[in-house]
Amino acid sequence: MPCNKENQEISVLGRLFSLEILVVIMGAACLIFGIFTARPAQIIMGALILVVTLLLAYRWRRVRLK
Repeated sequence: MPCNKENQEISVLGRLFSLEILVVIMGAACLIFGIFTARPAQIIMGALILVVTLLLAYRWRRVRLK
C-alpha cells in the first residue's frame, strides 16, 4: 500500500508543477511586468507566450482524446 500512496503523491505534484503551468505563469509574469514598466516588447512577448501555450495545450489535449 505505501508504494501506491507514493505514486499518487508524485502524480499530484506532477500535475501541479507541469511544464504547461510553469510556462503560463512565466507568460503572465512577463505580461504583468511589461504592463507595470510600460515596455511594449515585454507585453507582446507575455501575450504571445500565453496564447501559444494555451493553443498548444488545447490542441494536444484534443489530439490525445482521439
